[in-house]
Amino acid sequence: MRALRKLGFLTIGLFDEADPRAGHESTLKIIELGEQLGLDSAWLRHRHLQYGISSPVAVLAAASQRTSRIELGTAVTPIGWENPLRLAEDWATVDILSGGRLNPGLSVGPPMFYDTVKDALYPDTAEAEDFSYERVERLLRFVRGEKASDFSGARAFEEFSDHVQPHAAGLADRLWYGGGSLRSAVWAGEHGMNFLTSSVVKAEGDSTDFAQIQRSHIEAFRAAHPLGEKARVSQGLVVIPTDSATPEQVARYEEYVARRTPRTTQPQGPARMLFARDLIGTSEQIAEQLHADVAYQQIDEVAFALPFSFGHDDYVQILTDMATKLGPALGRPAAQ
Repeated sequence: MRALRKLGFLTIGLFDEADPRAGHESTLKIIELGEQLGLDSAWLRHRHLQYGISSPVAVLAAASQRTSRIELGTAVTPIGWENPLRLAEDWATVDILSGGRLNPGLSVGPPMFYDTVKDALYPDTAEAEDFSYERVERLLRFVRGEKASDFSGARAFEEFSDHVQPHAAGLADRLWYGGGSLRSAVWAGEHGMNFLTSSVVKAEGDSTDFAQIQRSHIEAFRAAHPLGEKARVSQGLVVIPTDSATPEQVARYEEYVARRTPRTTQPQGPARMLFARDLIGTSEQIAEQLHADVAYQQIDEVAFALPFSFGHDDYVQILTDMATKLGPALGRPAAQ
């Protein structure tokens, strides 16, 4: 069992189409609260053509100016929607603004519902776009400071660089790959990235034991990584502590979990995706379940996911319990 070293949270940042500013402001306030409570990291999901944050890089730039300590991450940015060179520039800029606190997470593959959006996203190159790991490798090269242009030097009154500017020293060491398959875990390790493992994995063999599958991914990642057992892994289960929740909140939370539990009983769809059960209860009850989880036993960083559809006050309660009750129950002292 590893001692819990970093305790963070993940949110989708939902908003009302009729008043999007309020939802984005709520997300920023939640990140500020996380810092005040002494949490180590705040992560944003990335949503396109939905009512969740479509531009985490912009929201995290804002958050960087309203916080001073908490690490800021994306979990994850689907790189199929992105130009790797432009994304490298954006991430480097936000990392500079944050003082070196950005932890970008990404995943590979074509955009979701690609056939419905490809004409808007890539009208001239839709069939030629490469959504393989090579797209990630291009991003890694740019973030690491390798050449992006064949020209550098003066041109008229302007100076040009042949690599991404600004260069954010240390950012490359804080890049994360979000994977749910054995192949993705090994690939991330071989390429020296950190590894985000969430509440979804692929049941590729005979086993349908979520924790055992997740543990096998963690072990494969570290076996392939140059740092071995010291390679960073973060686990992102859905965790709902109820220590200070009202009876009305507890009832809503339990109903939410009950609606989502049936999908955890067996692999879903042709890809055989397996979902972890949401963890709900007092912090002591949740800590007991986590300590018995064979995947959790292999990590020392977590970014627990906030339920997607809850309200601002619910998130305040959950984060407060997470920082003041659950963290200590897992062996991480509460902030003073």
